[in-house]
Amino acid sequence: MKSLLILLGLTVALSAQMVEVVSDKFYADEKKQITEFIGHVKVTKGKDKLVANKVVITFDKNRQPLKYVATGNAKIDMIMNDKIYFGEADTMIYNPLKDQYTLIKNAFLYEKVTNKKVYGDKIFVNQTTGRYEVQSDGKQPVKFIFKVEDKKKK
Repeated sequence: MKSLLILLGLTVALSAQMVEVVSDKFYADEKKQITEFIGHVKVTKGKDKLVANKVVITFDKNRQPLKYVATGNAKIDMIMNDKIYFGEADTMIYNPLKDQYTLIKNAFLYEKVTNKKVYGDKIFVNQTTGRYEVQSDGKQPVKFIFKVEDKKKK
């Protein structure tokens, strides 16, 4: 059965929004307080959408999410400061308490309206503050690409 729909009835509240997870397979370990979603995983929270091959969610004792770890072709569409961003990385970690994403290895973040692009080994994105930071692993430089209007008169 492709796309096993799992509504996290655990009342997963991120910023008072429901979270919906769709995947091919589902595994939960109550003792370890983790849930694994495998195969065509799509996590939706409001207008934000995360897709990956695998997502592991760690919960606290009150069944509130502490961390999301997305691996395998991880991609995110998110809203930050009323702007639409797309990001991708080999691994993506979401900390709901800080409302922060960490994109790790082959990280890329793209602001769609202004066409700004950043590349690096790690990109930290805080949706609450609207700040992001890019780090290099030392092998490749951080890269920032943006468009500048030429205001020369002809």
